[in-house]
Amino acid sequence: MHSPAPISTTLQQLATGKVKSRALVESCLDAIADSCGEGRRTFLYVDSESARAAADAVDRSSTPRGALAGLPISIKDLLDIEGQRTLAGSKLLASSAPKSHDAVVVQRLRDAGAILMGRTNMTEFAFSALGINPHYGTPLNPYDRATGRIPGGSSSGAAVSVTDGMSHAAIGSDTGGSVRIPAALCGLVGFKPTARRISTVGAFALSTTLDSLGPLAPTVACCALLDATLAGDSQQPLAPCNLHGLQLGVLQGYVLDQLEAPVADAFTAALSLLSAKGATLTDVHYPSLDTIPVINRAGGFVAAESYAIHRHLIETHSAEYDPRVLSRILRGAQQSAADYIDLLQARQQCIAAAEKSFSAFDAILLPTLPCIAPPLAPLVASDQKYMETNAFILRNPSLFNFLDGCALSIPCHRPGEAPVGLMVAGLAANDRQILSIGAAIESALAVAGRAVNLAAS
Repeated sequence: MHSPAPISTTLQQLATGKVKSRALVESCLDAIADSCGEGRRTFLYVDSESARAAADAVDRSSTPRGALAGLPISIKDLLDIEGQRTLAGSKLLASSAPKSHDAVVVQRLRDAGAILMGRTNMTEFAFSALGINPHYGTPLNPYDRATGRIPGGSSSGAAVSVTDGMSHAAIGSDTGGSVRIPAALCGLVGFKPTARRISTVGAFALSTTLDSLGPLAPTVACCALLDATLAGDSQQPLAPCNLHGLQLGVLQGYVLDQLEAPVADAFTAALSLLSAKGATLTDVHYPSLDTIPVINRAGGFVAAESYAIHRHLIETHSAEYDPRVLSRILRGAQQSAADYIDLLQARQQCIAAAEKSFSAFDAILLPTLPCIAPPLAPLVASDQKYMETNAFILRNPSLFNFLDGCALSIPCHRPGEAPVGLMVAGLAANDRQILSIGAAIESALAVAGRAVNLAAS
């Protein structure tokens, strides 16, 4: 697996002239065009001409640079880019008009000097955690590519664009885990911010209640830099906190059920390491946890709101949808207005209960996912396997979308093993704290990983 460099390193090299933006862009384009690689399944559109021109402009510029000046970044195919069609991973929108304006976050990336490499593949309309797309193909996970494993979704191409050197960071969306899931399965860091912090104007919606936009990148500090850019916040260096004395809650209940052995082993080892570093780890029993699947059993906000978005298109073009996506959207047709109001009220009650349960802790820890990346072929072959695996993978990350929280997924597996993510989560508006704690955890895990490598050698 490719180990992408922290973007702070690349930005420093760009600022000092050690490397040129055009050279970075050409390297990314070479990776995309590699006939033995995943480029044709990772990108739905490669904006090579504009990327080269923007890189040349950065290299020529003598004016003050933006925070991301010259850095190649990929954009998930649900974000509007001026002059391009937004397909959202579907063929239904192929004849739609090119967009007249950039999405807010795209404009902020441009203003920061980022180089937009193109639009990355995704699950159709962002409605699946697996990353499978029957229209444009599915980019394979960088781990165990010979077997052919899923990348995770819905931001599938976003993750693979970074792991395979086609971009230096990626922007995705997270409605039930769609940034954190591919990050965890592909060995990257992914950050889901508090949804309201980052504008979704110009993003094709899945759920207007739950949608959030966030980065996938090599490190927590990378994600913090990108997050500040997306939010329009001032750029401040991320200072990792001191692990000693931190109060970390380890969420109990179904989030720990049926963990595959690699996940259980990596999660247990990470908790042991944090305890050895002086953090206080305490089991947390959140009383509303078991009620959340019951509340959402009819499809929740995602089914109701996606059906509202798609119902007219479905009337005339239902045969053109991925059937597995369509079946989940259609669940929203069965929900009444009263059901939706009940859902809103139940969510607020669950958030209030979480505030009480989590108030004593600096962050909440749990496995991002209960499994490593499963092979692609059985999921393509079986509707039942697809739906069961999709629900299983959504189980843990979707919790903090429902609770209006923020959450990081940080790689916690040992070098050379299947990627496993550790989720570091908090409730709304605790983004900077979660990023700071995540950076400290990441540093401790990295030191432990280097020690393992030295012992093995």
